[in-house]
Amino acid sequence: MDGITFTGSYDVGMHIIRAFTGGKHPRPCIAEMGGKNAVIVSRHADLDRAALGCYRSAFGLQGQKCSAASRIFVERPVKEKFTARMLALLERTSIGDPTVRENWLGPVANAAGARSYDNYCAELRQAGTILFGGRRLTQGALAKGYFCAPTLVDNVPATHRLWREEMFLPITMIAAVDSLEDGMRRANDADYGLTAGFYGNHKEAQWFFDHIEAGTVYANRPQGATTGAWPGLQPFGGWKGSGSTGKSAGGLYYVQQFMREQSRTLVE
Repeated sequence: MDGITFTGSYDVGMHIIRAFTGGKHPRPCIAEMGGKNAVIVSRHADLDRAALGCYRSAFGLQGQKCSAASRIFVERPVKEKFTARMLALLERTSIGDPTVRENWLGPVANAAGARSYDNYCAELRQAGTILFGGRRLTQGALAKGYFCAPTLVDNVPATHRLWREEMFLPITMIAAVDSLEDGMRRANDADYGLTAGFYGNHKEAQWFFDHIEAGTVYANRPQGATTGAWPGLQPFGGWKGSGSTGKSAGGLYYVQQFMREQSRTLVE
């Protein structure tokens, strides 16, 4: 095999990278792995836009996407107002058969995911405060699938493991921070660096772009805080444990990573 491309979890990706580099010759191994994507919300943010973007990125597709917003750091003066807006959106969420247009959330993919959801919620209930969700939905027609309530969690200690481990489920964690610098420190305190989002004024957004350790980043985007790169228009890729090369799929240098350069000199 001359090369390999992989999209999936960090553990599987790192296993492939280590195994693939053990051969006789170096070969390209391009891995796009997981994410533990953070959002920072400034005290100057449009809170309606921020809440909508976080809600869509955290819970769209039941949180089962590598770019899901799983950590939200809000400057303390606006934390309560932001949280209230998130809860209002969660209260209005329609859950059911995803082929029915009015249902925004469907079931998680399989029984293993549902069991993981139960275990994470039990752990987070002990560690912090579940503001919304935290339970399986089994009433009526929902009993026929792995339906999990979108879950928002507060007051989890900064040292807790789930601030750093990908869950790949409709669970997001929120915390107050004392400054944007504090939020940036928390956001970068992860082995992943896939996507990230920010809400604030333009000057703050540029500061965010310059300091965040992630490959695909967004600012002030209501359609999704950490999700929504347009294939064919926007390259998509991650840094740190989220990508093996630091280059993005769809970017100028992606295909070249599979190629060998040859410098030719011909003397007549």
